[in-house]
Amino acid sequence: MQQLGVAFRREPYAMITFELFLIASLCTTMAVAKKRASTVVDLAVEAKNFTKLAEALTQAKLVDTLKGKGPFTVFAPNDDAFNKLSRETWGTLMKPANRSKLQNVLKLHVVAGRKSAKDVLALSSIKMMDGTSLKITNKGGQPRIGDARIQTTDLEAENGVVHVIDRVLMRDES
Repeated sequence: MQQLGVAFRREPYAMITFELFLIASLCTTMAVAKKRASTVVDLAVEAKNFTKLAEALTQAKLVDTLKGKGPFTVFAPNDDAFNKLSRETWGTLMKPANRSKLQNVLKLHVVAGRKSAKDVLALSSIKMMDGTSLKITNKGGQPRIGDARIQTTDLEAENGVVHVIDRVLMRDES
């Protein structure tokens, strides 16, 4: 018998051994794939493309909050999204004197509760932790929250879920 390009004789123990090997391999792979990050913060740090978000959370002293019980839904701008901010805007936000402003910007990215992409897209707007309601749209297959495009969805952590967005959300303060 030839399976997967390997020749086997019709000895039952050889097939059983090979099948047990495959089952054990699959079980190990599935166990690794189902492992979740402990917190939404850990998930962001482990992903390595949220270094600026981690820096901002640290400066704003919000790390412990987002490592808390939750659950939280985080619309997380990746490093490319933060790089779209002007140097002046980033520098101003990161000043210790502007901590409360930075906290408000970051709270504009967080929702209380665990909201999957399906849950989010079923809404027309969503209330963020800073009290602002943001519009949810899905035009031409491009889901958006406010003026940010949702790029990746449903990254699971024990205390919440993360959806990756392509820009930093800012309140219109004009």
